[in-house]
Amino acid sequence: MGAYFRRAAKLAAPISVAIFLFTGPAFAEASEINPADTAWMIVATGLVLMMTLPGLALFYSGMVRKKNVLATMAQSLAAVAVISILWIAFGYSLAFVGDGRWLGTLDRWFLAGLTMDSVNPAAKTIPEALFMLYQMTFAIITVALVAGSVADRMRFSAYLMFCVGWFMFVYVPLAHWVWGGGFLGSAGVLDFAGGLVVHLSAGIGGLVAAKVMGRRHGYGTENLAPFDLSLAVIGTGMLWVGWFGFNGGSALAANSRAVFAITATHLAACAGALTWAAIEWWTRRKPSVLGMISGAVAGLGTITPASGFIAPWHGIVIGVIAGAVCFWACTSLKLRFNYDDSLDVFGVHGIGGMIGTLMTGVFAAAAIGGTPGLIEGNPRQLLIQFYGVVVTLLWSGALTFVLLKVVGAFVPLRVSLQQELEGLDISQHGEALQ
Repeated sequence: MGAYFRRAAKLAAPISVAIFLFTGPAFAEASEINPADTAWMIVATGLVLMMTLPGLALFYSGMVRKKNVLATMAQSLAAVAVISILWIAFGYSLAFVGDGRWLGTLDRWFLAGLTMDSVNPAAKTIPEALFMLYQMTFAIITVALVAGSVADRMRFSAYLMFCVGWFMFVYVPLAHWVWGGGFLGSAGVLDFAGGLVVHLSAGIGGLVAAKVMGRRHGYGTENLAPFDLSLAVIGTGMLWVGWFGFNGGSALAANSRAVFAITATHLAACAGALTWAAIEWWTRRKPSVLGMISGAVAGLGTITPASGFIAPWHGIVIGVIAGAVCFWACTSLKLRFNYDDSLDVFGVHGIGGMIGTLMTGVFAAAAIGGTPGLIEGNPRQLLIQFYGVVVTLLWSGALTFVLLKVVGAFVPLRVSLQQELEGLDISQHGEALQ
């Protein structure tokens, strides 16, 4: 009997090898999922989540007063928790499943039908679950960004309600219109990683929120200086590194386009920081730390829509433009219209997203992104980009105003004067830094 099994094994071995040689390639071709792309996108997803926690949480909390540090961090933390659940429930499906002109479908409601081998048509070389998670991190940070405009004065319960509504009615439709097969993407609007969907939408939403909420007590008359800029610098560093996943990951593959996007992103941040610092040095005789980190973030936000469509050296040009124009927006423009955008979400992200989207129409290179811009003889692309800017401004601005009015009908949007004076850490969370 033993001799029989040994003889059978000898016969089975070459047969197994033959089966592997003839069928192995077929099995490999049956799955489009690429291990290298998957590994890179797992890293990119972690990097973008790090941008909110702890990046944005530290960046924002370092620029408010001591009595509001924990409350500001809590807003970023809450955005992660709330938006993650909503994204799984319906956000991903409505944004990226189906190619309707206005919205997707609910076929992936609570990830129904999602399997280990399924892929999204927008990213065929990575698991659909990973694509879903990566896009979730974008939704999280976009909603969290808006909070910076109303720091120091918004009631936490109102913030939670606003997050839910803003995600549903502003972010999800815009994400579908630009990236999910909607009418803006079909019209040819270029937005590689979120100039419209993330930065401009959050920026104009923040501006409207700041106007509706009103100015902080003591704005213009009291010292509202940051509590600890070292926290903001650390947060900037995490945002800067995280942006490599934000822009580089938007290539949705481990390829040269991702590397080009990362290079342009880094150069834009450097140019933005240096430009802002140079302007302060010239006008105020001293370059501030706050100015340098603001310039870096302005460069990062402005390069975002263009990063995957341009040559790396264009990042320097766009970064210089971002540093100069965003500096003007956060100083002259803000003083001219006297609005209290606490952490300059509109001046940095709104203006930056707008400029970056338009610059995409100028610098886009056909050899990199497949679409030429103004410099390559296609002025129509600039008009298309302007169309995307107008739609985003109107949609986010109008819906933010309506949502705040609706939320305000249920709960007060703003803390009382006494609560604002004692600080949101104590009044909203019962905690405080010692």
